[in-house]
Amino acid sequence: SGRGAAQRGRVGMQSALFLAVRHGGRMERGGRRRSEPEEADKGRMKRTIIKDWKTRLSYFLQNSSNSNKRKSKKAGKHRNYFRPSPEEAQLWSEAFDELLANKYGLAAFRAFLKSEFCEENIEFWLACEDFKKTKSPQKLTSKAKKIYNDFIEKEAPKEINIDFQTKNMIAQNIQEATHTCFSAAQKRVYSLMENNSYPRFLESEFYQELCKKTPINRAAQGT
Repeated sequence: SGRGAAQRGRVGMQSALFLAVRHGGRMERGGRRRSEPEEADKGRMKRTIIKDWKTRLSYFLQNSSNSNKRKSKKAGKHRNYFRPSPEEAQLWSEAFDELLANKYGLAAFRAFLKSEFCEENIEFWLACEDFKKTKSPQKLTSKAKKIYNDFIEKEAPKEINIDFQTKNMIAQNIQEATHTCFSAAQKRVYSLMENNSYPRFLESEFYQELCKKTPINRAAQGT
């Protein structure tokens, strides 16, 4: 009868609801149920990614802090780097230069490049920035040779991806080093980071967390 069918339908719905509650699942769009273990695995994966980022970031911030301590020891100054506010972090998405100009942002970007196994790009860019500030001709020559040995020559320990012609030009220029020795290569690497690594950094879990109001952890706020 109609009454019996309706009753059986109610019993069936109650049984389905009971099983859903018992197994800790919830219905997603399209009728697929996502179980609690799946949610837990996703949460653990995200926490692992963030923890790994924090470890790398702590390393780069510590090294940067130690470097500044040595440089400012005579002046008795000390500088720590603190986690930026969400508003400050969001500024990094406006321009690549905004990211590089921020000490914490630079360290975070280096940590990201390390995770992508292309950290040599930012290290070369930083070495070039330091090179351009060098005043002593003797130091200019020695730094030029070191940069060439570390980043430019074939099978260098941190060899960057630039064309053969640019490499040859650098090899000739460092014989009588000037501040423009690495200009072409630095522009190439900058463009590579800006067009490839930078957009991926902005989409990363770590950067998205920095832009949120809730901090990841107090341990990430400074060293």
